[in-house]
Amino acid sequence: MGGIADDTKDLIKEACEQVNCEIKALEIMPDHVHVFLSSIPKRSPHLIVKRLKGVTSNFLRKKYPQLLITPSLWTSSYYIGTVGQTSESVVKLYVENQKRGR
Repeated sequence: MGGIADDTKDLIKEACEQVNCEIKALEIMPDHVHVFLSSIPKRSPHLIVKRLKGVTSNFLRKKYPQLLITPSLWTSSYYIGTVGQTSESVVKLYVENQKRGR
């Protein structure tokens, strides 16, 4: 899965740059993605997720025909949280350690 994972990571980085979001941590898992990013408060988290899913789905399904087997690359679900009582460093460490836990 290295090619797909690497392309997904690159696409997410490019999409975040285009909407002026700063990636703090990013891990691609076999069945989901963890993205910890920073954005201006006015930018809707929903629109950021929609952009990331749309850009990656379109590119990956064109490059990797085996991904066309499923009706959609991403589900409509996602989780969004904010850094508040938990520090940024704790969230970043959590995301970065995801691959070790599998």
